[in-house]
Amino acid sequence: MADIRFDGKVAIVTGAGGGLGRQHALELARRGAKVVVNDLGGSVDGSGGGSDAANKVVEEIKALGGEAIANGSSVTDDAGVARMVKDAMDAWGRIDILVANAGILRDKSFTKMDIADFQVVVDVHLMGTVKPAKAVWDIMRAQNYGRIVVTTSSTGLYGNFGQSNYGAAKLGLVGFMNSLKLEGQKNNVHVNAISPVAATRMTENLGMPEQVLAQLKPEYVTPGVVFLCSEDAPTGAVLTAGAGAFALSRIVETEGVYLGGSATVESIRDNWAKITDETGQKAYLNGGEQTAKFFRKMQGG
Repeated sequence: MADIRFDGKVAIVTGAGGGLGRQHALELARRGAKVVVNDLGGSVDGSGGGSDAANKVVEEIKALGGEAIANGSSVTDDAGVARMVKDAMDAWGRIDILVANAGILRDKSFTKMDIADFQVVVDVHLMGTVKPAKAVWDIMRAQNYGRIVVTTSSTGLYGNFGQSNYGAAKLGLVGFMNSLKLEGQKNNVHVNAISPVAATRMTENLGMPEQVLAQLKPEYVTPGVVFLCSEDAPTGAVLTAGAGAFALSRIVETEGVYLGGSATVESIRDNWAKITDETGQKAYLNGGEQTAKFFRKMQGG
């Protein structure tokens, strides 16, 4: 089969000044995409800022013979996001791909966490994905083509100690994706999520041994992201990736049991084994499928 190419396509990659985002931007450019390299240039906790990091990645892309422009906007700033999209449209007249990668950490146990630490992480990860997606959505719909990749996390999918803010934002992105996958279908706008495990600035304080970090290079995640940017991409998938391994994560629901209007607290307790029986569990395409199951069970099915 032919190599996956992005000739004539335009991509925006947020948080692309280093780590995962840099690798995504470079690989898209190697495969022919014109790239807007967005990076605020702040520290891991979101403080500071400047587009020097983005400028360096642009120079790397140009050295490869590619086309790129730098953008230093914050993904949480409405005017900055609008400017980022305008920069792309002014330069190339279309936007085909959005990789929403920008993020920060404010790790603390919930008992020690200030609401401000919770809010800023939700603002950057969740709203910092929603705002760029909203800004490119109608452009992609008008083109009848678009690929959006949001960045979730094992913390959102499964939980990690000291990351309640991060986990809430990251699982929120899966809910966001699950509705956009439906709304984008008729206009060929596919929306997927990547859940990466990689050694970056955001993981350097975890104390992993060097030999482990060497196996968690950001570039080992990038092939999965770039596939999700391609014409062949699925929609509504959560692709997990790390150390060259790739898997699909799915939210599934058990078949459950029908207890009717006479259900009591005690009957929930007494039927817990049936409620949680994994036999026949399913991943639903939309919320209506779950509702249909409840009606089926009500009718004895």
